[in-house]
Amino acid sequence: MYHRIVAAKLRNAFSDINSGNWQSMVDTLAPEFTYVFYGEHALSGERHTVESMSLWWQRVFRLIPEAEFEPQEIIISGGPWLTKVATRVRIGGPLPDGTRYDNVMTQFMYLKWGRITEIHTLEDTVVLQRALDRIAASGNAEAHAEPITDETARAARPG
Repeated sequence: MYHRIVAAKLRNAFSDINSGNWQSMVDTLAPEFTYVFYGEHALSGERHTVESMSLWWQRVFRLIPEAEFEPQEIIISGGPWLTKVATRVRIGGPLPDGTRYDNVMTQFMYLKWGRITEIHTLEDTVVLQRALDRIAASGNAEAHAEPITDETARAARPG
């Protein structure tokens, strides 16, 4: 029963993100967490603060404003004290040049008592980089920006 509840919450989180409400995902992060998106591109990097995660989600929707996440498979093990989750998610959305971004992402997550402590995201980086190149070619230089990390988030703070 517990695993079904976790799977339903994850599907709801992706549905919220598809509606533009990424904040509900950020709200489930534990006080101490790690989010890693592997690769070397504008969406890659490692984050540990709500501030850097919020800036990262804002960037995602500036780059692919109509991004849609469709969970294909969710595998859950463990109890509430340490839950391990693996997901396979289709991600897609229109690009500024009229083409469509279509990729598959896998995530490995750890939760403790309903709060996310770790997320490791793997996406086909060749497909992603091609999309980012198209976005940059359309005039959005942020598609080739440095990754958002805790350090870049701190540096971007006024004052």
